[in-house]
Amino acid sequence: MLWYQSIGFLVIIGVLWLDQVQGLAEILFGGQPQERDWRGSGMGTLVVICIWAIVCGLTKRLVDRLHYLSGFLRICAWCRQVGHKARWMRLEEWFSEGFHIQTTHGICPECLKKMQEEKAECRRKELEAAKGSETGGGVGG
Repeated sequence: MLWYQSIGFLVIIGVLWLDQVQGLAEILFGGQPQERDWRGSGMGTLVVICIWAIVCGLTKRLVDRLHYLSGFLRICAWCRQVGHKARWMRLEEWFSEGFHIQTTHGICPECLKKMQEEKAECRRKELEAAKGSETGGGVGG
Protein backbone atom coordinates (compact mmCIF):
# COMPACT_ATOMS: atom_id res chain seq x y z
CA MET A 1 0.00 0.00 0.00
CA LEU A 2 2.83 2.37 0.84
CA TRP A 3 4.44 1.60 -2.52
CA TYR A 4 1.24 2.51 -4.37
CA GLN A 5 1.03 5.78 -2.46
CA SER A 6 4.65 6.57 -3.19
CA ILE A 7 4.18 5.82 -6.89
CA GLY A 8 1.09 8.05 -6.93
CA PHE A 9 2.99 10.95 -5.38
CA LEU A 10 5.88 10.45 -7.83
CA VAL A 11 3.37 10.59 -10.69
CA ILE A 12 2.03 13.89 -9.31
CA ILE A 13 5.58 15.29 -9.12
CA GLY A 14 6.25 14.01 -12.63
CA VAL A 15 3.12 15.75 -13.96
CA LEU A 16 4.19 18.98 -12.23
CA TRP A 17 7.58 18.91 -13.91
CA LEU A 18 6.22 17.67 -17.26
CA ASP A 19 3.91 20.66 -17.25
CA GLN A 20 6.84 22.92 -16.49
CA VAL A 21 9.17 21.46 -19.12
CA GLN A 22 6.77 20.58 -21.94
CA GLY A 23 3.85 22.89 -21.24
CA LEU A 24 1.43 20.06 -20.53
CA ALA A 25 -1.47 22.44 -19.82
CA GLU A 26 -1.11 24.07 -23.26
CA ILE A 27 -0.94 20.65 -24.95
CA LEU A 28 -4.03 19.31 -23.15
CA PHE A 29 -6.20 22.42 -22.97
CA GLY A 30 -4.81 24.64 -25.71
CA GLY A 31 -4.01 28.30 -25.33
CA GLN A 32 -0.90 30.37 -25.43
CA PRO A 33 2.40 29.06 -24.08
CA GLN A 34 2.99 30.31 -20.57
CA GLU A 35 6.23 31.58 -19.11
CA ARG A 36 8.04 28.85 -17.18
CA ASP A 37 8.14 29.29 -13.41
CA TRP A 38 10.87 27.02 -12.08
CA ARG A 39 10.60 28.34 -8.54
CA GLY A 40 6.87 27.66 -8.50
CA SER A 41 7.43 24.09 -9.70
CA GLY A 42 10.13 23.60 -7.09
CA MET A 43 7.80 24.90 -4.37
CA GLY A 44 4.98 22.66 -5.67
CA THR A 45 7.33 19.68 -5.57
CA LEU A 46 8.33 20.53 -2.01
CA VAL A 47 4.66 20.77 -0.94
CA VAL A 48 3.86 17.40 -2.58
CA ILE A 49 6.86 15.80 -0.84
CA CYS A 50 5.72 17.17 2.55
CA ILE A 51 2.18 15.90 2.01
CA TRP A 52 3.57 12.54 0.88
CA ALA A 53 5.67 12.29 4.07
CA ILE A 54 2.64 13.01 6.27
CA VAL A 55 0.33 10.60 4.40
CA CYS A 56 3.01 7.90 4.27
CA GLY A 57 3.71 8.22 8.00
CA LEU A 58 0.03 8.03 8.93
CA THR A 59 -0.59 5.09 6.60
CA LYS A 60 2.41 3.22 8.01
CA ARG A 61 1.10 3.73 11.55
CA LEU A 62 -2.33 2.47 10.50
CA VAL A 63 -0.92 -0.59 8.73
CA ASP A 64 1.34 -1.37 11.70
CA ARG A 65 -1.64 -1.10 14.07
CA LEU A 66 -3.76 -3.38 11.88
CA HIS A 67 -0.93 -5.87 11.69
CA TYR A 68 -0.57 -5.77 15.49
CA LEU A 69 -4.30 -6.27 16.06
CA SER A 70 -4.54 -9.08 13.52
CA GLY A 71 -1.96 -10.96 15.58
CA PHE A 72 -4.41 -11.35 18.45
CA LEU A 73 -6.15 -14.68 18.90
CA ARG A 74 -9.94 -14.33 19.30
CA ILE A 75 -11.22 -16.64 22.03
CA CYS A 76 -14.88 -16.81 23.08
CA ALA A 77 -15.23 -15.66 26.69
CA TRP A 78 -17.92 -18.25 27.37
CA CYS A 79 -17.04 -21.48 25.55
CA ARG A 80 -13.33 -20.71 24.88
CA GLN A 81 -13.53 -21.59 21.18
CA VAL A 82 -11.10 -19.86 18.83
CA GLY A 83 -12.23 -17.58 15.99
CA HIS A 84 -10.21 -18.44 12.87
CA LYS A 85 -10.94 -17.76 9.17
CA ALA A 86 -14.59 -16.71 9.74
CA ARG A 87 -15.48 -19.75 11.83
CA TRP A 88 -15.24 -20.85 15.44
CA MET A 89 -13.45 -24.04 16.50
CA ARG A 90 -12.01 -25.78 19.50
CA LEU A 91 -8.50 -24.73 20.46
CA GLU A 92 -7.16 -28.18 19.54
CA GLU A 93 -8.64 -27.87 16.02
CA TRP A 94 -7.11 -24.41 15.64
CA PHE A 95 -3.63 -25.70 16.54
CA SER A 96 -4.04 -28.59 14.13
CA GLU A 97 -5.42 -26.52 11.25
CA GLY A 98 -3.50 -23.28 11.65
CA PHE A 99 -0.11 -24.59 12.74
CA HIS A 100 -0.20 -28.34 12.02
CA ILE A 101 0.56 -29.03 15.67
CA GLN A 102 -0.81 -32.13 17.32
CA THR A 103 -2.13 -31.63 20.85
CA THR A 104 -2.56 -33.84 23.88
CA HIS A 105 -4.16 -33.26 27.24
CA GLY A 106 -2.83 -33.09 30.75
CA ILE A 107 -3.74 -31.40 34.01
CA CYS A 108 -2.04 -28.42 35.57
CA PRO A 109 -1.06 -28.46 39.27
CA GLU A 110 -3.80 -25.97 40.24
CA CYS A 111 -6.57 -27.98 38.55
CA LEU A 112 -5.18 -31.23 40.03
CA LYS A 113 -5.31 -29.74 43.52
CA LYS A 114 -8.84 -28.44 42.93
CA MET A 115 -9.97 -31.82 41.59
CA GLN A 116 -8.43 -33.64 44.57
CA GLU A 117 -10.18 -31.26 46.99
CA GLU A 118 -13.51 -31.76 45.22
CA LYS A 119 -13.01 -35.54 45.27
CA ALA A 120 -12.18 -35.46 49.00
CA GLU A 121 -15.26 -33.31 49.66
CA CYS A 122 -17.45 -35.72 47.67
CA ARG A 123 -16.01 -38.71 49.57
CA ARG A 124 -16.60 -36.95 52.91
CA LYS A 125 -20.25 -36.35 51.99
CA GLU A 126 -20.65 -39.98 50.94
CA LEU A 127 -19.22 -41.17 54.27
CA GLU A 128 -21.51 -38.82 56.20
CA ALA A 129 -24.50 -40.06 54.21
CA ALA A 130 -23.50 -43.68 54.85
CA LYS A 131 -23.12 -43.04 58.61
CA GLY A 132 -26.46 -41.25 58.66
CA SER A 133 -28.25 -44.18 56.99
CA GLU A 134 -26.60 -46.67 59.42
CA THR A 135 -27.71 -44.72 62.49
CA GLY A 136 -31.06 -43.87 61.01
CA GLY A 137 -31.82 -47.51 60.14
CA GLY A 138 -30.97 -48.73 63.68
CA VAL A 139 -33.23 -46.20 65.45
CA GLY A 140 -36.28 -46.98 63.32
CA GLY A 141 -35.96 -50.82 63.68
